[in-house]
Amino acid sequence: MVSVPPHGMNRYRASVSYDGGPFHGFAENPDVETVAGKLRHSLEKIIGHEIHLTCAGRTDAGVHAEGQIISFDAETFDISKIERSLNKLCAPFITVSDLEKTNDLFSARFSATHRTYRYQILNDEYPNPFYHRFTWHVRTQLDLDSMQRAAQAVVGEHDFSSFCRKATILIDGKEEEASLTREVISIAVKSEGSFVEIWVTATSFCHQMVRSIVGTLVEIGKGRMDESDMSSIISKKDRNAAGPVAPPQGLTLMEVGYSDPKKQ
Repeated sequence: MVSVPPHGMNRYRASVSYDGGPFHGFAENPDVETVAGKLRHSLEKIIGHEIHLTCAGRTDAGVHAEGQIISFDAETFDISKIERSLNKLCAPFITVSDLEKTNDLFSARFSATHRTYRYQILNDEYPNPFYHRFTWHVRTQLDLDSMQRAAQAVVGEHDFSSFCRKATILIDGKEEEASLTREVISIAVKSEGSFVEIWVTATSFCHQMVRSIVGTLVEIGKGRMDESDMSSIISKKDRNAAGPVAPPQGLTLMEVGYSDPKKQ
């Protein structure tokens, strides 16, 4: 449930882009550098009071974002001044844009209707030093047609246990397995020159879901698995049935969608 800002505060939202390489994921973690930790500490230094951040998607260590969305409550401030100061403190790996006051009930996480991730693969014999931070280098020539046909099996609502880490939630004080059922809206395998891109849009994702799907598609593209295997992998609900988890550096959170166009 989304609560309104405390008395005397406003709700703000912003777009955030970052190179995830230097960070141990988005979510704060004791004793390690995270995107949320860097943002929160910087905001608190500038604004002068405690900040609680909400994000649209908690990216893993090494995963990047071009269109991450955050929301937080704060006392009234000069938006342009705070945005400039925040970017100075967060440079060079984090950039904040489109900082603005928003609806009191807006939540970067709970108001989101979908998220879009892109996974980039450099499909070439040799690595490229200018792209190694943002691509997975795969030497074997991939069969993109097989990958695209196989990918369509994940579209729709499924239990993605074969592609996700199991998670637990607390219900009435007891730990129970969290549902891994998600709805994938679309998936596409594209190529340009030596680069292969896999775009996935879903209402939400579970942990390592995109990277596990990509790892399986690459196995299909290499001919190590058949394109028809994807449907059976989903139905087995067994992590051991799927391919390996693709490395994090190829993954970027590209866009978060909201039902209200003003919140895009």
